[in-house]
Amino acid sequence: MENLHEVLKLWHIISFVFMSIPLFNLIVVNERALMGSSFNFGTDRYMENIIRHGAVRCYVFQLSVFVSGILLLVFGPLGIEALWTNYILLAKTILLFTLMGLLSYVHFSLQPKIESFFKDITADTKVPDNFLPSVKPFRILRKRLATVCLFLVLTTIILGMQVYAPLSLTLNLILIGLAGLFAWRVNKTLILFGWL
Repeated sequence: MENLHEVLKLWHIISFVFMSIPLFNLIVVNERALMGSSFNFGTDRYMENIIRHGAVRCYVFQLSVFVSGILLLVFGPLGIEALWTNYILLAKTILLFTLMGLLSYVHFSLQPKIESFFKDITADTKVPDNFLPSVKPFRILRKRLATVCLFLVLTTIILGMQVYAPLSLTLNLILIGLAGLFAWRVNKTLILFGWL
């Protein structure tokens, strides 16, 4: 049973690591911005495909986090009742469902709106002058939501490190503040050197 608990913990952690899709989507969007503001079918279509297909991957990783987390409680020392008695686990669960909700909004509402602009465009199509200004507000909203998701993923990881031994409130506020600053920075700049 101890080995099962350790394997579940590893599955849980790896699934969370793979939920870093918002970070890499923000990097892709900021890399695209380096190519200028004019429309380039190949580049823009490639970027949209990466972002669109990333949603399904993220659903799989979110589901893996949820299932492995429940199994960790069932087969671990805390028990399933810790889900509503341990405020850190409760907060992590609420954050996970918030992430699922934001992803669902982007995938089922926002991304189809963006895709509707691309439906009749091919590499040979003359793109209307108002194309990029029309799609830009939806892309900006998606980028902002990816920033929020990145912040929530980082916050959930910070909380996850405290399931068995909580940190002080001050240290939590500092770490969550740093997570917010990092998410904001990734939104605003291309982080060429990782943390720097």
